[in-house]
Amino acid sequence: MTIKLKPLKDQVMVITGASSGIGLATAFAAAKKGARLVLAARNEQALQEIAQEINNKGGQAIAVGADVGRQQDIQRIADAALSHFGGFDTWVNDAGVSIFGRLLEVSDEDNRRLFDTNFWGLVYGSQMAAMHLRNRGGAIINLGSVLSDTAIPMQGMYSATKHAVKGFTDALRIELEEEGAPVSVTLIKPASINTPYPDHAKNYTNHKLTLPPPVYEPEEVANAILYAATHQKRDIMVGGGGKFMSLTNKLAPGLMDLSGEKLMTDQQLLDEPAQHREGTLHQPGEGGRIHGRIKDTMPTSLYTRAVTNPVVAGAVVAAAGAAALALMGKKRKDNGARKFKQPNTKPEMVEVVEIVEEVYVTPPLPPQRPL
Repeated sequence: MTIKLKPLKDQVMVITGASSGIGLATAFAAAKKGARLVLAARNEQALQEIAQEINNKGGQAIAVGADVGRQQDIQRIADAALSHFGGFDTWVNDAGVSIFGRLLEVSDEDNRRLFDTNFWGLVYGSQMAAMHLRNRGGAIINLGSVLSDTAIPMQGMYSATKHAVKGFTDALRIELEEEGAPVSVTLIKPASINTPYPDHAKNYTNHKLTLPPPVYEPEEVANAILYAATHQKRDIMVGGGGKFMSLTNKLAPGLMDLSGEKLMTDQQLLDEPAQHREGTLHQPGEGGRIHGRIKDTMPTSLYTRAVTNPVVAGAVVAAAGAAALALMGKKRKDNGARKFKQPNTKPEMVEVVEIVEEVYVTPPLPPQRPL
């Protein structure tokens, strides 16, 4: 069955995890395009303020306080969409929590809570969306990660949740295609993104947290989500850095393991004391903030812009592969890991990624801004 997705101005879009970060950036971007919004997150007060801001500027949005790890809350989100807008056309599963800590240190309680939100919340949302859309058509958009394709230390269980998300999403897509349902199922796989993610993480370390470079801005993920809402796309990697990691892990997994062992722990820890170590794993956090605190970021990803443009996608992927192979063939010297790299450092991998990002220098699109 042919899948026909509506223009954004004619859509009702459900967004979970909409109170901050990628979800909030997507909400503002979608509202600017004319979509009517059902915003869900645990922080209902922040959501109400966000919805009011959108409505005051000519948009249409409602807020639903919900914990996606509870199936009954997913039902309430769907019921709100049905009662206010008569249904929905796109469901974005963005809600997520995180833990930074070694696998042998993190408690079972915390690990289960992580899976309740990141995996089961996405499963419940996808099942609800599929049942609603299998006859009328629409899009299910799931937020995975570059860590759906590889894994890194300090975020081992988070990596496991995102691997599970990828497996579930791929299987759901196959089953819906098998029955001929007019539903597009897309997995979005962001690289490191400058959101409050490190501030919201449960932190088992003694250090303030950051993300390994290169780091991209959340508006770039929002652009990819809106593209998936109007174009049938199997998956979209956001950031050439993520594509590089994924490709390297496929071609030379031992090299990726070595990179994780030598670099990744230090690139996630700052030489500053930890703050707010409990994070938002078990309770809502602050809402209303899209961006994180990382200063040296890449505002756009030319790689991601290219893969949403079929004319140049193949050439950019080939360039990424060539860069990865060139890096693997280069003679490496191991002078020991440098402790606590600041976000503005440019290790070898980042330099190669920047080359890949510059293969096709397209005119940058203006970042999405609040209404």
